[in-house]
Amino acid sequence: MTTPAVNTSEIFHSASSLLIIKPRAIGDVLLSTPVIVNLKKSFPSLAIDFLCEQFAADVVKGNPDIREVITFNKNNDSTLSIISQVRKKNYDIVVDLFCNPRTALITFFSGAERRIGFPFRGRAYAYNIHVVPRGGEVHNVNFNLDVLRKFDIPIVDARPFFPLNDDVRQFAESWFYSQGLKNTVTVGVNPSGGWYTKKWRNQSFAQLSDAIIEWKEWNILFFWGPGEYDEVQYIRSQMKHSSNIIPKTSLKEMGALLQQCQYLISNDSGPMHIAASLGVPTLGIFGPTNPALQGPYGDNNAWVRREELDCLACNLTACPIGNVCMTDLSVGTVFDAFKKLVTEVNSQR
Repeated sequence: MTTPAVNTSEIFHSASSLLIIKPRAIGDVLLSTPVIVNLKKSFPSLAIDFLCEQFAADVVKGNPDIREVITFNKNNDSTLSIISQVRKKNYDIVVDLFCNPRTALITFFSGAERRIGFPFRGRAYAYNIHVVPRGGEVHNVNFNLDVLRKFDIPIVDARPFFPLNDDVRQFAESWFYSQGLKNTVTVGVNPSGGWYTKKWRNQSFAQLSDAIIEWKEWNILFFWGPGEYDEVQYIRSQMKHSSNIIPKTSLKEMGALLQQCQYLISNDSGPMHIAASLGVPTLGIFGPTNPALQGPYGDNNAWVRREELDCLACNLTACPIGNVCMTDLSVGTVFDAFKKLVTEVNSQR
């Protein structure tokens, strides 16, 4: 049964420690960070820990509002071992922002007096305080912040936060200087994507990059992650003009390089969200996912897609009709959207 409504002071003022659970993709972890900063602003003495998968840990490591980042490998670490780690911490509150079957079990057996989560089908048992899910109605940032709205906790800052330290900033600045990119306009281009259905064509990225160079003589810098280097090399080989590729980096170093760019053009992916959180004007390219729910968050960002299709935002990781939302999205359409973004950013500046 759901615990009757209780006021904020009863739950949070009396609590000393809280765990937030969000073990998913890099972007999803990043879009949950506004929950952390707003909790800490309202309850400065509350110790906040964060549970996520190892590959996404850099998103929250170094966040000054987090006491400890607890990580696991979903393929190697058993649910029982994760529960054991969590129970040893004796949390007063656990907030599950993911609420899949595994995180529901972790929350239920956490030992926390207050267990907060979204009562998705078959998982309501795990939580004694339920938050009505609005996943298909609002951006993922606001979906997460609904946990705070449940308790009338003020939302002072809704911006996702990706922490960077001086070391990675210095690395990025030095690398830009070494490539002759400092003090010039550099457009980051990120052709990666977790699903093949979210990826625009490599040839289209090459043509778009050439068009930008011919339009403004700006620099193009390609971003890549594990297993993607050959892809960006191929894109560069298809261009008429010269371009740059970032070196192999950690996630933090990639973020610092993104921050050095004046713009980013990207498929729906972690780097897209990181750039937007760092204040880099970002154009997201969308098809199977919904930009109103998962687009780059914040001002001076935009998105583009084939609006005439009726199958957009299908969320399919395999497409039965040839992935036409991405394969048939023209270079001209994306280029026009980018030029519009540049004009809007310049008007703000």
